[in-house]
Amino acid sequence: MAEAHDTPETQMARLILALRSQGVSDPKVLNVIEKTPRPLFTQELFKERAFEDSALPIACGQTISQPFIVGLMTQALKIDKRDRVLEIGTGSGYQTAILSKLARLVYTVERYRTLMKEAEARFKVLGLTNVITRFGDGGEGWPEQAPFDRIMVTAAAPDEPKALLSQLKPNGILVAPIGKGPVQTLRRYTGDGKGGFEVEDLIDVRFVPLLDGVAKEL
Repeated sequence: MAEAHDTPETQMARLILALRSQGVSDPKVLNVIEKTPRPLFTQELFKERAFEDSALPIACGQTISQPFIVGLMTQALKIDKRDRVLEIGTGSGYQTAILSKLARLVYTVERYRTLMKEAEARFKVLGLTNVITRFGDGGEGWPEQAPFDRIMVTAAAPDEPKALLSQLKPNGILVAPIGKGPVQTLRRYTGDGKGGFEVEDLIDVRFVPLLDGVAKEL
């Protein structure tokens, strides 16, 4: 919990130390997290908690992921600056912004129009010009723009996301939470160049489920 006299810089420094202690060691990932203003992506009610290493509520019953999970998933993708990345589940846009500073292009799909519009406004504030957004069914990916070098899924798929894996380059990497229960497994699929995948289980996680279709909002 932040102290009343703590500056944003002090709170961010504390957060970065916490991420390092939990295994987020890639200096490029840590640098981008440090330079991305998480308070911009949080609701007004929770801005004082923006530098906590915890998930926070956002609109449409969704959450902005815990910074540790953001860092771990980003690190697991092994992004190159030339990569085209597909993100499933834009949410607040926080993870998208992190990816955009590491990759050449980020294509991001969101099923809630409200979240999509709010995220687009934040990207504009930050001057991010390499993010392409789409309102649609994330489970279908973005076939028209495939294949992708990297794919990140920020909602839990019940089992192997075959439709998304089919949109990955032969040597690409996909990271996603997999499982039907309240606790899922964060899994990394690395293409072997021959149509198969090396599969690694990383840690247990808790994500909202990956739902079919787009949301009907009032």
